[in-house]
Amino acid sequence: MSRIHEALKRAEADRAAAQGVRVESGQIAEVSAMPAVGPKPPAIATVPSDSSARSTSQLNQLTHETLLLRCVPRNWSPDTKTMLFYDSEQGPGREEFRTLRSRLYQMREKQPLKKVLVTSSLPKEGKSFVAANLAQAMVRQQGRRVLLIDADLRAARLHRALGTVLTPGLSEYLLGEADEFGIMQRGAMENLFFVPAGRSSSNPAELVANGRLQVLLSRVESLFDWIIIDSPPAVPVSDAGLMANHCDGVLMVVRSSATPSDMARKARAEFDDKLLLGVVLNGIKRGGPEYDQYYGVYGIADEKAWAPR
Repeated sequence: MSRIHEALKRAEADRAAAQGVRVESGQIAEVSAMPAVGPKPPAIATVPSDSSARSTSQLNQLTHETLLLRCVPRNWSPDTKTMLFYDSEQGPGREEFRTLRSRLYQMREKQPLKKVLVTSSLPKEGKSFVAANLAQAMVRQQGRRVLLIDADLRAARLHRALGTVLTPGLSEYLLGEADEFGIMQRGAMENLFFVPAGRSSSNPAELVANGRLQVLLSRVESLFDWIIIDSPPAVPVSDAGLMANHCDGVLMVVRSSATPSDMARKARAEFDDKLLLGVVLNGIKRGGPEYDQYYGVYGIADEKAWAPR
């Protein structure tokens, strides 16, 4: 019993005695308001239950179970000539992607690295090819979950390589017409998730800059080991530079014997030094001097059947 309660009880007894009224032991007068008597007792800390202790952010936190329950399953029909890891673990280009994967893991030991933007200076250099196969190489490791995002709202391509639908996708999310699970797909390759570009927009740069992309990435980041984003080329439009602000690093794809050096330098200047992870040299001729020099480092010898973008 608190000291205030004891003091009130004594005061009531004294008052009753003075008035000739007997107060039975345990009788407590109901008081609607009372002055403080004596020193203020220390506050008693209460321990909330588990449910009340959870913050709003914790209650809204996405889980892997939520991802599997709400993500739309699709019957993908991938182009196995361009999606290299769907038909076999061995073959042209696969080892180079494994090497690229290893390089990224080595970088991750020295810096936060999960959200990787893949871009190029100009169209037709192979950035979509690199983004798609890097994502596949990542999920070949046991238990690794990867989200592949087609953020090229001007010339969407990845949905065709995966053999799936274009909409709903990123543009619908940026327009506020769908949530993250409404645009996310999963197919036959375990732990590979995909967000297509969605329907075309007349103002892609404005959509990218409206803040919703950052919301999407922050919402789903905890669900994945890697998020690979295929962006438009960096020189013709500003989209890649805007997207890079929400990523941990940028991979620049350069096509061997095709990309003009001045365009490559101009594209490189679009990104902060701290963001640029490295350059992927794409389209190397097998057996040539360039292949011997870059094999196992950054070189990717892509399939002839692939029409790079």
